[in-house]
Parts: sequence; structure tokens; C-alpha cells
Amino acid sequence: MSSPKTPLDLTLDGGALTARLVDFPSVSGDEQALADAVETALRAYPHLTVDRYGNNVVARTNLGRAERVLLAGHLDTVPIADNVPSYVEGDLLYGCGTSDMKSGVAVQLRLAATLPEPNRDLTYVFYDCEEVEAHRNGLGHLAEEHPDWLAADFAVLMEPSGATVEGGCQGTLRVQVRLTGVRAHAARSWLGDNAIHHAAEVLTRLAAYEPRRVEIDGLEYREGLNAVRIDGGVAGNVIPDECVVTVNFRYAPDRTEADAEKHVREVFDGFEVAVTDSAPGALPGLAQPAAQAFLAATGGVARAKFGWTDVARFSALGVPAVNYGPGDPNLAHKREEHCSLTAIAETEDRLRAWLTS
Repeated sequence: MSSPKTPLDLTLDGGALTARLVDFPSVSGDEQALADAVETALRAYPHLTVDRYGNNVVARTNLGRAERVLLAGHLDTVPIADNVPSYVEGDLLYGCGTSDMKSGVAVQLRLAATLPEPNRDLTYVFYDCEEVEAHRNGLGHLAEEHPDWLAADFAVLMEPSGATVEGGCQGTLRVQVRLTGVRAHAARSWLGDNAIHHAAEVLTRLAAYEPRRVEIDGLEYREGLNAVRIDGGVAGNVIPDECVVTVNFRYAPDRTEADAEKHVREVFDGFEVAVTDSAPGALPGLAQPAAQAFLAATGGVARAKFGWTDVARFSALGVPAVNYGPGDPNLAHKREEHCSLTAIAETEDRLRAWLTS
């Protein structure tokens, strides 16, 4: 396992570098050693300007190109599950963070080290605390404190996407629909009013709800409105006087947060609705020239991103962004997490072709 003083050799191939990164434990909140190693490694390259804020490292070329592209990846992982250090079996590299997303970070580092004269100016962002509460997210801190560091015409978030472009992301809204009644002894239920029974109408509306399918930049986003939790009940012999249904709305990025909230309140008109969590979506921006060139270089195929990622933060800054990384999103956070060495190499080759053609 790499120690805090182990240097990073950016001349290693992408698979070997991914293994080295995995062997730097960097669970959210404990990224300093890896951030130190990344900063030290990048400062060795004179074509890069390197800045740091907390455990967030930003490296940039300044060649006066007509466009600037930003490549971003988070340094942290979920808690280790007896899956560090890394190991290889055939074409697969196993270990915590191999898929989400140290393979993507390895590709970033390889490009940063080996592309002194790219066809576009490049910004490489390595940030902390993506896997935990949003208020701790390092990319969010950079957006607040150093938005100029994130200025770009187009951004690629190296989140695991199976080496397929995933455009933009859905927005997410969580609300609590609160039902009230009158508490009473269950043996005399006629003296009460069962709040849980009132949830039936909420569930009926959800069951009958027909979610939209929306096409944006040729990508189809599928919305969803679903109950994800029900809380209610006092005791086995008490008619409950309160019940709360938690509903999650995953919405297409053509809606704003305000639009999404308005829609949910309309669906549950007549009920008490309180928003508990909200994050906007991100438009894919595939009509941008840089995005078109990127799509062509990566195989010409894109799909909508189902779920929320930090591309939304770039969208809020006015920077179109996509998700593209070698990892398999279905393996993220698993004990048996792994990544294909071939996918790592191919992802690097495709990005290199895009940035040098």
C-alpha cells in the first residue's frame, strides 16, 4: 500500500497508475495524502500552472487556444471494504475506487503529464469529498471561492460511464407529503381519524402518474416520480394521527428546480408538501463545437445520464458538461469493484486523439 510519501509516477501506463492511486487510501475526508501526491507530481511539469485550495488541485495550460476544456475527477472513495490494496486478474483491476473513479483520475493525470501542446487549452480539476454531503463537495467549494479556476467552454466529468458519453444529468427533488388525522385507541377507531389511511390517495396519484420522456440534443431523458419512504404509526393499539410519504422526483434537465417543485405541488394539490432536498439537472450541451468533436472522437454514441452528478455544478456556471470515464457505474461502491485495463487505455487514447487532432 502506498504511503503518504510515495511519489506518483505519471509515466506509468493508465492501468498501473490507477493501481497506484487505489493504493493511496482516500476515503472522503482523508484525501490529503493523495492530494499532496497529485500536486507534487503535477508541479514537475513546466507546461502546467498548478493551484490548490484545501485538498483540491487545479492544473492548467495557458497556450492562448481558442477553446478551453476542463477535465474533472474526484479523489475520494467510499469506505474501504477489505478491497485495498489493488490486484489484477486478467484484464481486470480490482480495488476500492477502481471504477469510481480513480481510473478516470489516472487518465486525467496521464493527459496532464503528456500533452504539453494540446489543440485546446486544458484545465484539470482533482477535488475532494464528492461521495458525502453536498456541502462538503470540493468542486462546490472551488465554484464558490475560485470560479475563475473553473472557467471553460466545455467540461468532461470522468465519472464511470462505461467509456460511453453520458450527457448532462437529471435533476432530483425530494419532498415530504404530510397527512394528519386524530389519534385514538384502536379498539375505538371511530373516535379517531387514521392518517395512514389518508396516504392511500397520495399513493393512488403516484401509481397513476405518467412520467415524461424528453429528448434534448438527441438524448432521451426519462422522468420518474416515486414514493421512497413512508413513516407513520404510534403503537400497535393506536390510531395514528400523522403519516409522512417521502417522494423523489427525478426530472429532465429542461426543467428548473422551481419548475420541478411547482410540478410536484400540482400533482399533490390539496396536500401539505415540504421540500427536503433539491439539486438541479444539467443540459448535455452536445450542440457545442467542442462537444461535437468530443463525441466524434469517442465513437459518436451518447446516452442520457440517469441520476445526478457534478456536471450540474458546471451547468450552473454556464459550462456545458458530459460524463465520460472508463469505469462501470454498476460496479461503483461494491466490495468487488473493478475496472477493465483495456477500457482505461481506450479512454485515454480517445481523449488524446480528441485533444491532439
